Amino acid sequence: MFTGIVEELGEVTAVEQLDDAARFRLRGPVVTEGARHGDSIAVNGVCLTVVEHQGDEFTADVMAETLKRSSLGALTVGSRVNLERPTPVGGRLGGHIVQGHVDGTGAILDRQASEHWEVVRISLPAELSRYVVDKGSITVDGISLTVVEAGQDFFTVSLIPTTLALTTLGTKKAGDPVNLEVDVVAKYVERLTLAGRTEGDR
Repeated sequence: MFTGIVEELGEVTAVEQLDDAARFRLRGPVVTEGARHGDSIAVNGVCLTVVEHQGDEFTADVMAETLKRSSLGALTVGSRVNLERPTPVGGRLGGHIVQGHVDGTGAILDRQASEHWEVVRISLPAELSRYVVDKGSITVDGISLTVVEAGQDFFTVSLIPTTLALTTLGTKKAGDPVNLEVDVVAKYVERLTLAGRTEGDR
């Protein structure tokens, strides 16, 4: 489990395209400290498994399904990525419950800067809109954020200077893709509610 509190901005140092997958090599001095084969690291909100680890770099295999459902397929050598290690049992839940299982992708629509923060509007796939509510939680490229406004096909978030400086959202431009993970609690509530209605109809 992750919390959506990005630990560092990493960098893609190599990309190997395979028949039905891709292998990425990424640099991240913080998240690789003590890393071992089989450990999990979230890369732009996608939970990946460490295949190899050497120095401050690690490699991870990404299967075709993940490349299709996320924006990782757009990464190239030099791309900056948000990195986070899993939260240990008993650790602080600084953001919200994040699984690292991307539900879909959106795109930056526009940005409005102000003196102390920046409002970013992001497109929202129709199948995810029911899970996004004003003041609710959402994960964007692995960053735990609070929804300011939830529309039918978009939502907005306000970014403080720290988020702008320490994550990829500080440099994303209009049209750039982002990974989205909605609040897992909302999905469970929906499932349980629908199951209750089905049983009541019997």
